Amino acid sequence: MKILPLLLLCLPVAAHAAWVDFEGEFEEEKPWVEVAAQLPPYPKAENLIPFDVSAATRNRFLVDAASISVGSDGVVRYTVVVEAAGGAKNVSYEGLRCAAGERRLYAYGHPDGSWSKARNAGWEPVKFRSLLSYHKALFEDHFCPDGISVRDAEQAVQSLRRASR
Repeated sequence: MKILPLLLLCLPVAAHAAWVDFEGEFEEEKPWVEVAAQLPPYPKAENLIPFDVSAATRNRFLVDAASISVGSDGVVRYTVVVEAAGGAKNVSYEGLRCAAGERRLYAYGHPDGSWSKARNAGWEPVKFRSLLSYHKALFEDHFCPDGISVRDAEQAVQSLRRASR
């Protein structure tokens, strides 16, 4: 019987320790881990959706709707095609990390429909001050409105199609 009051005195201390541990599980920042990106099929003309970047460029910018994905890591991945006014065409597979305002190049596309993995392709900040940055346009207008990633590829495609009308 003399032990009961002693145990009752220890109860708040034990409860506090458990609560601190409980809060710590939610407040701890877990390190971000990128999911391995899988290269999509080479883009087909019928899947390309144009998007505006700036009146300051004569280039034409398009995203392959079939290539858009939103990973469990929060990265929006897509194939972009840039057609220069002189006729040159650049194809690349890229990603936007909305939470960090970063972009990454995964691979370059070749006219024969093959891909070459990009070398030294780490995450870089999106250039938000550049009028010619298609990354900025995709980030702000389509894939990361208010810095928050779209839910899924369908939402991204809808945003691009609404803007291209």
